[in-house]
Amino acid sequence: MKGFGNVGQLMKQAQELQAKIAKLQEELGEKQVTGSAGGGMVTVVANGRQEIISISIEREVINPEDQEMLQDLIVAAVNDAISKSKAMVNEGMSSITRGLSIPGLGGLL
Repeated sequence: MKGFGNVGQLMKQAQELQAKIAKLQEELGEKQVTGSAGGGMVTVVANGRQEIISISIEREVINPEDQEMLQDLIVAAVNDAISKSKAMVNEGMSSITRGLSIPGLGGLL
């Protein structure tokens, strides 16, 4: 039965990790990042859940004759905001998992 002695400790670590992740998810839902395109002519605000909070478009880029350019700017700004949001989440997760020692996973975390 040797080797089962660490199961209790492992379960405790897993519960602590789960609690930390839940707290991080709650905190990240409150944090916001801003993505932009066209030199700031289109800006998008997203939260840590990768939800879009708002989109702002400067009048200068609203041209009925060039709808495609505006669409491209919006897509680029949204992608920028989502990318920044994901980076924020990854940074938060790495701060939680840094130094975590789970037998058998070696350097995977």
